[in-house]
Amino acid sequence: MHKATLLTLLIGCVILARAPHVAAHGCSPSVAQVVALDECDPDTFNLPIDQGGLGSAGGGFCHNVSLKAFGYATSLPDLVAKAKAGTPDPGWDFEPDQLTIQRGTMVSVADQGGEPHTFTEVARFGGGFIKDLNHGEPTVPECEGGFSNVAVAKTRIVQGGHMDITGLSKGKHLFQCCIHPWMRMEIDVN
Repeated sequence: MHKATLLTLLIGCVILARAPHVAAHGCSPSVAQVVALDECDPDTFNLPIDQGGLGSAGGGFCHNVSLKAFGYATSLPDLVAKAKAGTPDPGWDFEPDQLTIQRGTMVSVADQGGEPHTFTEVARFGGGFIKDLNHGEPTVPECEGGFSNVAVAKTRIVQGGHMDITGLSKGKHLFQCCIHPWMRMEIDVN
């Protein structure tokens, strides 16, 4: 490798290492990024509850920079209908769906969608705490009680926020959103 190329690579790694929650391939194997995505449509999600939305006098529930004009927005009625039919909206997802990391790697989960999500470790995938979104799957024990369950509340990530997970043991770990239970991810730790 040329000295100039090596120097540029090293400088880039130093810059990235100083930036919070950024991992560069080949620079910092100790951080793995996961992104929670959704395409909630503010127009329908933020309607008052008596009009079929999730909003209130204090404000809206969906804080998405909607790309509705380009077809990247899911209305609340469509989200519920798709979930009930067992064909959940694929725009609501954790990326990547599967990750293999070395023991000791921090997993940093960023919510880049418009709604809050949870990143809750579960023994088996299943339903979340909102029955209408479960497509008949029973709520998994880890999601029972919703946010009144402190274990679930600790895994909540608000829009624009992030959560760091450390200390995962060797083996397979399953994570899902307790609100939108089709948002699922497997992390394998070597």
